[in-house]
Amino acid sequence: MTPRPTCVSTELQLRLVVPGAASLPVRAGLCYDVADPYAVQVAFHTGGADGESVEWTFARQLLTDGVTGPVGEGDVQVWPSASAGSPVVCLSLSSPSGKALFEVPLPELVDFLGQTYVAIPTGSESDHVDVDAELALLLWAEPEL
Repeated sequence: MTPRPTCVSTELQLRLVVPGAASLPVRAGLCYDVADPYAVQVAFHTGGADGESVEWTFARQLLTDGVTGPVGEGDVQVWPSASAGSPVVCLSLSSPSGKALFEVPLPELVDFLGQTYVAIPTGSESDHVDVDAELALLLWAEPEL
């Protein structure tokens, strides 16, 4: 039997939608760590020489549901669409510093998500969370001054 991976990651070429102009390519790394089984982390590479990136973390289920229909409220919204005749998933991100709309290639996203569900199947996420350790962190955390 093949052991399940502890981390699933991939690099994707996204498109940043620019109103009134051609969209721009943006490289992004997607990472799913079984230690945080409900979340997916996306690192948008800014293109700087020092390898800087902007990271967002949100629910794996949000991406999964966004493959087939519009989901999300507030800062992260996801929905299926098409761009230049190819299927994409739109990923809209909002923060106090601005908004961005990305087009994610559907086949590559579905492949990534499929690998995450091999690592941790739907419904078994809670089996991989140490609730006692998480509560201890919350209860014993030092207050910020």
